[in-house]
Amino acid sequence: MPADLANAAVLLGNYVVVPGLAYAAQLALGALGITLVFGILRFANLAHGDLMAFGTMATILATWLLQAWGVGLGPLPTALLALPFGILAAIAAALAADRLVFRFYRRQRSAPIVLVMASLGVMFLLNGAVRFIIGPGDRQFTDGERFIVKAREFKRATGLAEGLSIKTTQCLTVVIAVVAVFLLFRFLQRTRTGKSMRAYSDNEDLALLSGINPERVVLIAWAIAAALAAIAGALYGLDKSFKPFTYFQLLLPMFAAAILGGIGQPVGAVVGAVIVAFSEVTVTYAWKKFLHYLLPEPLQPDGLAQLLSTDYKFAVSFMILVLVLLLRPSGIFRGRVL
Repeated sequence: MPADLANAAVLLGNYVVVPGLAYAAQLALGALGITLVFGILRFANLAHGDLMAFGTMATILATWLLQAWGVGLGPLPTALLALPFGILAAIAAALAADRLVFRFYRRQRSAPIVLVMASLGVMFLLNGAVRFIIGPGDRQFTDGERFIVKAREFKRATGLAEGLSIKTTQCLTVVIAVVAVFLLFRFLQRTRTGKSMRAYSDNEDLALLSGINPERVVLIAWAIAAALAAIAGALYGLDKSFKPFTYFQLLLPMFAAAILGGIGQPVGAVVGAVIVAFSEVTVTYAWKKFLHYLLPEPLQPDGLAQLLSTDYKFAVSFMILVLVLLLRPSGIFRGRVL
């Protein structure tokens, strides 16, 4: 019986906990960018997913160039060296979009829905640029040591029937996300610029009377959101693979996370990302083998014990989004209502 419990725990860690944490970290970075733009600019940026794709594309191109030159990080992915180029490319794209599109509507004090529709146009432009430059298919750019913990070695060391495997990219995702979130929160709480951004988000008119430069606040907000988008996109691509359309699909769980936590609330974006990520993973996981370890033979399920196929995992985010908008539009931490 103890061995069965240990095997069940390893199975849960291997297929739910570890991938759930990595996915939650990726969603959290994306949702933070969305909630930051909404908090400062008061509109839902539908181009955020394709901004992630654009930053990831630049990271991939720089990675391929470094690999061709023979530059690497040994056991770590070369993409870590290329990530700053992806961040700069995403920031440049975001600032260009603001200068050429959003600033005009902002100065006209257009309704938020007008800015949302403008972001839809930016989304199509970014998506087309990414597909034209790198193509619509899957792109792999992972190198270095693939696993930190290998299932076969884990089985040999523990004597268990189930093996635990932890990918290098999963650990990197969680560590980089934690560092990025910590630095963002510290920036918003401790620096003068961060306090100005929070003041502008809370009360725009009062912030302007206090001498806060709105254009500077907007520029910094776009830069931070774009940097978070590039990091999230690159980490997602390393963990899985890069395909432009996938990043458009990620828009739904990221918005679900941001709205669930409370749109405009950075802490809420992180909490919402954890809830959405583990909801998707647990609902689409086939629990048959796990239950076989825990239940007596007469109670063991014959089927997969899977609530939804992995093909429908984004339906979980959609259901969460609908329920939140119907039951608690302000989210867990009482953010702004869309």
